[in-house]
Amino acid sequence: MSQLLAAAHPPASSRPATDWWREAVIYQVYPRSFADADGDGMGDLPGITSRLPYLRDLGVDAVWLSPFYASPQADAGYDVADYRVVDPMFGTLDDAVVLIGAAHRLGLRILVDLVPNHCSDQHAWFQQALREGPASRIRERFHFRDGKGKHGELPPNDWESVFGGPAWTRTKNPDGTPGQWYLHLFAPQQPDFNWKHLAVRDEFRSILRFWLDLGVDGFRIDVAHGLVKADGLPDLGDHERLKLLGNDAGPCFDQDGVHEIYRDWHTIFAEYDGERIGVAEAWAPTLERTANYVRPDELHQAFNFQYLATAWQAQPLRDVIEGTLRAMRPVGAPATWVLSNHDVTRHATRFANPPGLGTQIREAGDRELGLRRARAATLLMLALPGSAYIYQGEELGLPDVTDLPDEVRQDPAYFRGAGQDGFRDGCRVPIPWSGTRAPYGFNSVEDGPSWLPQPDTWAALSVEAQTGDPDSTLEMYRSALALRRDHPALGGADNLRRLPSPDGVLVFERTTDDGPAFLCTVNVTDAPVTLPTPGRLLMASDRVTAGDTHTVQPADTTAWWTTA
Repeated sequence: MSQLLAAAHPPASSRPATDWWREAVIYQVYPRSFADADGDGMGDLPGITSRLPYLRDLGVDAVWLSPFYASPQADAGYDVADYRVVDPMFGTLDDAVVLIGAAHRLGLRILVDLVPNHCSDQHAWFQQALREGPASRIRERFHFRDGKGKHGELPPNDWESVFGGPAWTRTKNPDGTPGQWYLHLFAPQQPDFNWKHLAVRDEFRSILRFWLDLGVDGFRIDVAHGLVKADGLPDLGDHERLKLLGNDAGPCFDQDGVHEIYRDWHTIFAEYDGERIGVAEAWAPTLERTANYVRPDELHQAFNFQYLATAWQAQPLRDVIEGTLRAMRPVGAPATWVLSNHDVTRHATRFANPPGLGTQIREAGDRELGLRRARAATLLMLALPGSAYIYQGEELGLPDVTDLPDEVRQDPAYFRGAGQDGFRDGCRVPIPWSGTRAPYGFNSVEDGPSWLPQPDTWAALSVEAQTGDPDSTLEMYRSALALRRDHPALGGADNLRRLPSPDGVLVFERTTDDGPAFLCTVNVTDAPVTLPTPGRLLMASDRVTAGDTHTVQPADTTAWWTTA
């Protein structure tokens, strides 16, 4: 399927340390679904450590770990009970230290997920607040409020949870009578912190230093746009219903007060050697608002969700690429690019369906079409200036599992029946490593358990099955990452220049002062196109017929070229 003409990449440690994050390729590991060392069906930290050489050889620069902290797992670990303890299902703190050290020896950096907007309702602070009742001063660290109505029976305002239903839950007083309400923008088991309280700010400064002292290279900051709420917690009123994509931030999200927090955190990162970083998961309404999170004295990167949500169409892609670069220039921050993560349908399935269905899709769609477009979209993403994120398994071309039985689903949004569609489990199924039947090397137990069932069709998609096959998606990723590392015009520099192209085709060039130019041609149409041959073909996502003067590029295909 692909044309892979790249040499083997040098080790990750050969990349310059200075401003490493400006051009890094960062691989997201969802711990429960990556590798299971003890055979209980749940991925764990020793399993991740055992697979780090695979990530080094893939060619990534850093690994981001989704939460592995002590948690009741009401929302897959994003409900944290203790930020300094590893949940036993994933291992121990010693296992985390071993993982960090092993990654560094392989030239990989480690980012950990930080969840500062909310904690678990089993967190010691929240449990104390419940025990002590309305007079407790510790309630000021959360958003406890009296209800409306004659007997306080109505929520304090009209905010709705991202997961559906009211964003408020009523407590019981220690004597069993109905009590105050508390705010949770997500599940009821995830009470929001009050970031105007100094104890909250001090606690998270301490948490940052705890993990930085253990050697982590940075943090992905969950719901980075949500920490500060509007004064007085006013009703939403005419604002859109609270939701993750395309939201009008209103009084719940993207308040200007969050930036004071990140300026403070920036000074903590600067205390440590090795360029430690913060990455914002900030669902801001515009790219310009997103850029506020990466001003020089705040965080280092912000996820580009506008790009992730863009349809596979030439003009929308062109607009979001140019808009992203334009928005980041005034603050001097790198663009970031991402196609999939643990919260959205994998792009191999999104692109298999008609555009306009959003980022959580219930239908498998046209698998062949989806994979072809996903491969092309990957080469486009990796050719852009800045940093790129890869979600585990996308390098295998994994689709979402859209036919999971209801009884195995664990996404809390699924059970609340509103808000997000609740089908995030489909992108979280454990990835296949080897063998012809489940669990495909996810653990070493024959016919072993897996916390979500893997499809019978995944044997051909395993790492073992694809390794060495020049047409496989895995080998395409390996070659693309090697070329991205080696070509002098690629990486973090904002050096993209759009070139003339027919309708439905993107053509751009990246140049340096003293090296060959790099060119990328992307055919987003459903038919082959004939283009002037721009140079020497490096690789393509599908078979390209390159002649001396003209090239035939198939539908839904990206090709890389160089003038060398």
